[in-house]
Amino acid sequence: MLPVFNFAIKKFMNQRMDTIHAFMANPIEIQETLLKQLLKDAAKTTWGEKYDYKNILSSNQYRTNVPVSTYETFYPWIERCLKGEQQILWHSNIDWFSKSSGTTNAKSKFIPVSAESLKECHYKGGKDLLTMYFDNVPTSKLFEGKSLAVGGSCSPNPFRNDSQIGDISAVIMANLPTWAQYARTPSIQTALMNEWEAKIDKLATETAIENVSNLSGVPTWAVLLLEYILEKNGKKDMLEIWPNFECFFHGAVSFHPYKCVFKKFFPSDQVHYMETYNASEGFFGVQDDLSRDDMLLLLDHGIYYEFIPINELDAEFPKAIPLSEVQLNESYALVISTNSGLWRYNVGDVVRITSVVPYRIKITGRTKHYINVFGEELVVENAEMAIAKACEQTGAVLANFTAAPIFFNEQNKGGHEWIIEFITQPSDQNQFTVLLDRFLQELNSDYEAKRYKDMALLLPTVHYVKEGTFYTWLKLKGKLGGQHKVPRLSNTREYVEEILAKCL
Repeated sequence: MLPVFNFAIKKFMNQRMDTIHAFMANPIEIQETLLKQLLKDAAKTTWGEKYDYKNILSSNQYRTNVPVSTYETFYPWIERCLKGEQQILWHSNIDWFSKSSGTTNAKSKFIPVSAESLKECHYKGGKDLLTMYFDNVPTSKLFEGKSLAVGGSCSPNPFRNDSQIGDISAVIMANLPTWAQYARTPSIQTALMNEWEAKIDKLATETAIENVSNLSGVPTWAVLLLEYILEKNGKKDMLEIWPNFECFFHGAVSFHPYKCVFKKFFPSDQVHYMETYNASEGFFGVQDDLSRDDMLLLLDHGIYYEFIPINELDAEFPKAIPLSEVQLNESYALVISTNSGLWRYNVGDVVRITSVVPYRIKITGRTKHYINVFGEELVVENAEMAIAKACEQTGAVLANFTAAPIFFNEQNKGGHEWIIEFITQPSDQNQFTVLLDRFLQELNSDYEAKRYKDMALLLPTVHYVKEGTFYTWLKLKGKLGGQHKVPRLSNTREYVEEILAKCL
């Protein structure tokens, strides 16, 4: 694209820094004002009338009057929207729904997406992402090339013909303004294809001849696309195909295990990596400072935040606290109220507060994705960091992994069983297992205590599987595509036993 277009976009984005600085400087006031507006907008909805929104005068009263909901408890209300009832949860019509599986075999979740959410949350978050990128990289020529997003697809709502359902990336793509469509590749028809293997082939064909400057998506699926492009074109790295490439905007899973493989794809310091937290329910955070590994919490994007302390998670009525009461370096389950009509909704993600001036977070796992059978409290963040360190020590390049407990029985002590797939195998598998265990102990004192002299946990059992194993498993389950993620940790053996039985 023309340099003048890049200049114009950068100038426009830079003007947005004033808005970003405003919510960074006045976070509590911004959030309280936003909640009042959300309650006002939804006061005449069925939900708003049930919980008397018009008479709620404070955030404390809101917390008292309205219960915290999970998807399961909230679904009957969403189902009414799916079937065509309007003004149930939000004052404007809901004609789009984001489909999210969350895990590879859970039933799909359908999250309402309003026009306000698209404009004031997802698109605004995307603009702020670019604004913060240009602020970090002022010499950027990002818009002299094109953006490539590895996303999902849309399909008709099975309950009504005038509505669409799709992965959030597909919903966003299908509704992009004209200027943004001009700045992206591939064609919208290819981008929204639903057959994953055919889509990868079309993506590779169309984008290899474009001047792609940036890529966004889940690292797992981006790796598959980039490997396919290299193989199809007989090149050793992606800069031979996209010489002006400068940024990968990534999210959904930790990037730590993928750093080394992307360094091989893009062997240049001109390439940057920026994390985003854009979920089906909303655009929550952006890595605003590339010298840090946390994300700025987006506070004026139509989402009111609350936080459940970890020790409250199993309570029948968990107590959620407002942003003003969170503690530095503590972890919380994220609860949101949004301009799509989600009210005190437990997203299922666990975040750690890494800064309070301004408010920054790190995703540390899922409320349901952990191993805590023996009191070890192993979360996804521990597992991903330990694997990344073990890879560095043994020259390995990770593709994917999952882990589950080995339960006590009459013959055996407890332990953890891992299935790990590599792009490049470790130099010594036995050493990798020992290093994995050592780094887990260094990162998690509870795990370390349970491993002491093999008293409660034995050395991990690791299955080193051939490349493509997880892809085969997802394909068998009909779960190929950017919205589907391999569950890293599980407190049950369901995933591990299924992979071992069907794919090895």
